[in-house]
Order: sequence, then C-alpha cells, then structure tokens
Amino acid sequence: MPEKFCASLDEAVADIPDGATLLVGGFGTAGQPMELLAAVARQGARDLTVVCNNGGTGEEGLALLMKLRRVRKLICSYPRGPQAYVFEELFRQGEIELECVPQGTVAERLRAAGAGLGGFFTPTAFGTALAEGKETRMIDGRGHVFEAPLPGDFALIKADCADDWGNLTYSKTARNFGPVMAMAAACTIAQVARRVPLGGIDPEQVVTPGIFVRRAVVVEAA
Repeated sequence: MPEKFCASLDEAVADIPDGATLLVGGFGTAGQPMELLAAVARQGARDLTVVCNNGGTGEEGLALLMKLRRVRKLICSYPRGPQAYVFEELFRQGEIELECVPQGTVAERLRAAGAGLGGFFTPTAFGTALAEGKETRMIDGRGHVFEAPLPGDFALIKADCADDWGNLTYSKTARNFGPVMAMAAACTIAQVARRVPLGGIDPEQVVTPGIFVRRAVVVEAA
C-alpha cells in the first residue's frame, strides 16, 4: 500500500492545476478544510470551479480563494449569508459564475458521480428557474427534472481520524458532504486531526474507506 500521508499541506495540494474542479466539504465552517484551502491559495491555482454547500464565510477558507480571484465558478445551494460578502461583491461585479443547486440535489449529484450513475430524475426544482435548459419528464403524474452527476478533479475534505491506509472517521456534523465528495473525486485529499496505526479504527466506525482517499495530512487542532 503506497504511503498516503503528506509531510505538509503544501505538498498535498501541489499538483492542483488551473481550471480544476474542487469539491470542498463543509456546512458553513463546520467541516470545511480551512487549512487545505489556505494551502491552495498559497499554491496559486486559478480559474477553479468549486462545489460547496455555501458561498464562503468571512475572508478565510473558500472566501479567501474567491477574494484572490481564483474561483471562476461556484456550484452551491446557499450562496448568500451574513458572512458571504466576498462572494456577493464578486457576483454583483460579474466576476464569478454561480450555479445554484438545491442542497439535496447537490448531495445526490455527488453520490451519482461516485456510484458511476448517469444521472437521475427528481421533482425538486421542477417548474422553477433552476430547471431551465434541463430535461424534464412526467413520472406518475408528477413533474421531474433530470440532474447530471457532479464529479470533481479533487475533493478537499476535513476528517477527524485517519489510519495508515486512509480510512476516515469524522467528528459529528463536520462529516456533512465529506463522504460523498470523497467518492465523487478523482483525487481526495483529507486533512485530519489525528493519525492512528492500521487497526486503530474499529472497522465498524469507518465512514470513508481508504480506497476513496488518495492523500491525507495531519493538521493538529489549535
């Protein structure tokens, strides 16, 4: 089994290219890999497409990438909020694209990508502006919208614990989108609070199997 742990955050994100699609975990700041995102900011990749639940908070993490004009497009379900002022200003100026997707649809599109599915029909957003340009179908007398899978080049997620093979556990609600994003990306990078030896995690407690994790880096809690 190849070594999955990187010596530093900067090493973990060094090969993210311009134009990549990043799946970024987190519900607000809960579970958002702030240190990995700061490393991407230092690394310099730009023209990024970012899939995340929300539009950033303050001027750290995802908001920092947007402030530095590194994000070309944001795909999320909750772009606005009291601390999403960086995104709102860029959007008003026409400097960032937005694809607004209902939260459950984001999760299912990610899951479809990870499961190798070709997409799915859902009644969510039928008859609204969010369905414009998409295939629709009546199923059992109810309107449905076709949603395509949502794969990523890289997933940046935050977990609590990883063993030597990259099996992950999470801390409570910080889990949120991490598991489905890990499955949907070509390369998953996990920042974790703790590393334990193989066998240090009860197999019944593993949430994300190491087969979905390419790299991990330990970031100790401040």
